[in-house]
Amino acid sequence: MTVLDLLTKGELTVRGQVREASNAVLYCSVAYEDQEAACVYKPIAGERPLWDFPDGTLAQREVAAYALSEATGWGLVPPTVLRDGPYGEGMCQLWIEADPEASLLALVEDEEPSDGWKAVGLAQVAEDRTALLVHADDPDLRRLAVLDAVINNGDRKGGHLLPAPDGRLYAIDHGVTFHVDDKLRTLLWGWAGEPLPDEAAEVLSRLEAELADGMPLATRLAQLLTAAEIDAVRARVTRLRATGRHPEPSGEWPAIPWPPV
Repeated sequence: MTVLDLLTKGELTVRGQVREASNAVLYCSVAYEDQEAACVYKPIAGERPLWDFPDGTLAQREVAAYALSEATGWGLVPPTVLRDGPYGEGMCQLWIEADPEASLLALVEDEEPSDGWKAVGLAQVAEDRTALLVHADDPDLRRLAVLDAVINNGDRKGGHLLPAPDGRLYAIDHGVTFHVDDKLRTLLWGWAGEPLPDEAAEVLSRLEAELADGMPLATRLAQLLTAAEIDAVRARVTRLRATGRHPEPSGEWPAIPWPPV
């Protein structure tokens, strides 16, 4: 039995609530036959309406982000399904326990980042003091920056990064994605304007083929997103391939989400 089978078919039992979240986020256990795991369940009924996203679509966007992450081969999004639950249909995602010792973001007093770190920008840390916000120059983070550009992530905060004890990086909270307008807001601007790694270029080339009508990825996304949103995904992939570079902030809207963590 796969993790997706467990998440889809298992019995959900609510164990608690993640209260810092803006939408309803329930910590659950899911059990099926002799398997059990911890998971997150976000019922559509608990979604807060957003002015720029259609009501009741955030769960589908989370599942679409997982599908696209799997298509890259990078496995950056935990297994995620759409299913019925105690409070109706919603997103169900495998719970990832983050390594408390891992450090991907930092505030430093230096004017330039040290080796192994990339600068994001200055942050106000006191009324009369600023510090440089940096993130790790990490291959998985760089892959995530590419994935976020493809799915048009409008809310990549530090708290959405989960470095697991086994060294893998997972990213969560993808409800604010796949908008047809450019909404990219992220803490991962450290590579802005730099050439994409060869690996990313190869992945984008493969995605372009897999997003063609009739291909499994395009068919799956059509179950979760509108035709216009899928066309926008294709356009973003084509644009990234054409420029061969990580995107840069446009200056037309705040480039970093608030609060940043």
